[in-house]
Amino acid sequence: MPPSQLKRLKASLREQGIVGPQKSKKEKKRSGKDGAQRAAQRNAALASIRDSFNPFEVKAAPRPDKFESTSLQKANAKKTPLGRPGVTKSMGEETRRKTLLPELNKRNKAGGIIDRRIGENDPSMSLEDKMTERFAREKTRKKGAGLFDLEDDAEEEVQLTHMGQTLDFGGEQDDFDAVSLSGGSDDEGGLRRLKRRRDSDEGTDLTDEEGEDQPERKKSKAEVMKEVIAKSKFHKYERQQQKEDDDDLREKLDQDMHDVLGLLRGVKKPPPPPTAEGLDNALGAMNPERAALMNDADKARAEKEYDRRLFEMKLDKRAAPTTRTKTGDEKAKEEAERLKKMEEKRMRRMRGEEDSSDEEEEQQKGETQLQGDEDVLPDDAVEFGLQDAHTNLRPPGVDDEDDFVIDDIVASGSEMDDAEVFSGSEVESSDDDEEPEINEEEEEDEFVRGILGKSDERQAHEAKKSLETQVSKLAYTYPCPQTHEELLDVLKDVTVTDTPTVVQRIRALYHPQLSAENKEKMADFCGVLVEHISYLAQQKPAPPLAPIETLIRHLHSLSRTFALDVAKGFRGQLEKMLSSSTINPGDLVILTAIGTIYPTSDHFHQVVTPAITIMARWLGLTTPKTPQELVTGAYVGTLCLKYQTLAKRYIPELVRFTTLALKNKSTPPDVLTAHINNLTTMADLWSNAPAFTEIFTPSTLLAVQSLGKPGKRAAQHLSILAGNARQRRRPQELHHWRPQPIKSSIPKFEEGFNPDKHYDPDQERREAAKLKAEYRREKKGAMRELRKDASFIAREKLREKKEKDAAYEAKYKRLVAEIQGEEGAEKNAYEREKKARKSGRM
Repeated sequence: MPPSQLKRLKASLREQGIVGPQKSKKEKKRSGKDGAQRAAQRNAALASIRDSFNPFEVKAAPRPDKFESTSLQKANAKKTPLGRPGVTKSMGEETRRKTLLPELNKRNKAGGIIDRRIGENDPSMSLEDKMTERFAREKTRKKGAGLFDLEDDAEEEVQLTHMGQTLDFGGEQDDFDAVSLSGGSDDEGGLRRLKRRRDSDEGTDLTDEEGEDQPERKKSKAEVMKEVIAKSKFHKYERQQQKEDDDDLREKLDQDMHDVLGLLRGVKKPPPPPTAEGLDNALGAMNPERAALMNDADKARAEKEYDRRLFEMKLDKRAAPTTRTKTGDEKAKEEAERLKKMEEKRMRRMRGEEDSSDEEEEQQKGETQLQGDEDVLPDDAVEFGLQDAHTNLRPPGVDDEDDFVIDDIVASGSEMDDAEVFSGSEVESSDDDEEPEINEEEEEDEFVRGILGKSDERQAHEAKKSLETQVSKLAYTYPCPQTHEELLDVLKDVTVTDTPTVVQRIRALYHPQLSAENKEKMADFCGVLVEHISYLAQQKPAPPLAPIETLIRHLHSLSRTFALDVAKGFRGQLEKMLSSSTINPGDLVILTAIGTIYPTSDHFHQVVTPAITIMARWLGLTTPKTPQELVTGAYVGTLCLKYQTLAKRYIPELVRFTTLALKNKSTPPDVLTAHINNLTTMADLWSNAPAFTEIFTPSTLLAVQSLGKPGKRAAQHLSILAGNARQRRRPQELHHWRPQPIKSSIPKFEEGFNPDKHYDPDQERREAAKLKAEYRREKKGAMRELRKDASFIAREKLREKKEKDAAYEAKYKRLVAEIQGEEGAEKNAYEREKKARKSGRM
């Protein structure tokens, strides 16, 4: 059975020599010489015994080293402890009592006094040390405070005295020899001052000759600083005096400022108001009632004049800020930003994305229009598959709604071929897509130029005079047609060239701003006008194109005000085309007008999308055999390409029809040229398409090459584009993997290899792992400290609760004991009195 703890403790104390038999006097005397060393050995021995008997107070390695060669310590060396948990815990507890406990006590409390006196919170300083340190700090602050102070020092500080002597370290030395001090600048200055004072007392003043013979004495540092301070004070005083003089002069000028301004403006100084005595004398001779009435009338007149001038000042707009004149660079920058925003909106519409900003703007515009006319009900076009008049049916054209004034040059009767007219209209359409906010006059000029061309402008101006006589024969008032039959009845005595003039006058007579009923009439007139341009194109013989183009221009202007009605008119004509298997000239005019009025690059449009669908259907279902089909197909193909100028969408029906037309041997030369031009335009339009090679080769390219000389240039152009498309293609191939090195059997060596350390060849991954490990370590430490803080707070709260409960229990017991004592005393008194009464009776 192993020995008990007590026996082991006694044995350890005997082995260390701490306990044992008593020593003799000689041994005690011998050991007394090295008492300090013996005391240190004794304390070390007690500490080792204490550690050995309490293993939980020392944290050591869990197991010995497996191999002695891997350890840096010797085999018989004493194991050093890795830590002392008890000491660490007590230190942490003490730290929390000093830091966390005061914060816990101050929680939910405001105010308090913080003692910042020197040494007050330092228990290592004695009372004398505190007083000495405070006194030295105070004198040091006083001594260095006014060294370079440039302020006036007329008022000297009151200094403390002791027994009539000042407590100043910088004063004169009194009770010790100054010569014994180390020579400094201040001490040397003091010696010189004493010497000069002694010389002056003895009357030993030097004469001028002796002063001239002797060299000039070098000034001390203190004298130099005094002179500098004196000069600084003097200059400061001069500046202050100059500033006060300037302020006085300025105040004097300010007092006379009103008189000077009056003289400059030529205004006489108003006479001084009459005094009360003079006023009383003037009104004294008048009836008192009349004088009071005059005073009230003057007061009312003055108030009325004040109100009138105040109202005029409110209406005066001269003080309103105006927009400043912008430079050319700023205007160019704004125009570029506007064009950029418009192009972004067009691209969003082309991709089919919703534009919330446009919807909000259109909604606000619709609300303002509805507010202007209370009788107008909101549009219900959405229920019928359309959008209302304030959505994207409105063409991006000019902003003004009152575009009445159409030049009579349009009605000059000058005819143009189809290509020129429709190219001009498509150019206008592209302008509408890109620049929707051009001024109306500029747009009219461009419109006229697009129709007539530069060569015909002079002719048109010359024909204007002759047209005036013809127009004068027309009536100035016409009824507003509600159906096409009514319009034909109105135009039965009017030539085709005068039709735009009649339409212009109808628009002027029935403008919506003239009457509330005109809005409904003009809405119906828009649909009638759409039907009429299709009717004119179908007449035999064919009318001139200029009046039809002018009517399209009228529709373009009306579509800005009556967008929904114009769109319904166009959709009605498209429905008629859908039910028919052929396309007549009227349909071609309708399709051309649609491309002119509406944006053709939108992803989906209520008018443009059905139009392009109908054209593609006709091209896909028609095989060109007759000359009429070839001509119509060439024009429809031109329209399709104009529609897709910006969007560049692929139309396979157009490629099919053009290829068949090129293979047809009976195609006229001029029509063949039109189809070749369409094919070249298609190749340029879709040159960046990934399927370019499949679209144009081999059938289309062979068809062009078979034409011979007419299609030689087109075939070369198409071959070049097809070659470029093939070069842009990248054939499929295997993945290009990074070459893998041959696995080596040579071992890798590390200079300072440590089996406990993980080695990663990737530096970034190694740094990331190191950072993660540090983060985890810090997180664990923070959580451990938080748990310790929470445990400390819980213990403190429990201790406070126990103290309060103990105090309450003691107080409760004390009160109960007092009450019980009083009750016992009263009971005893009552018993004594009771006994006394009984004994008295007996």
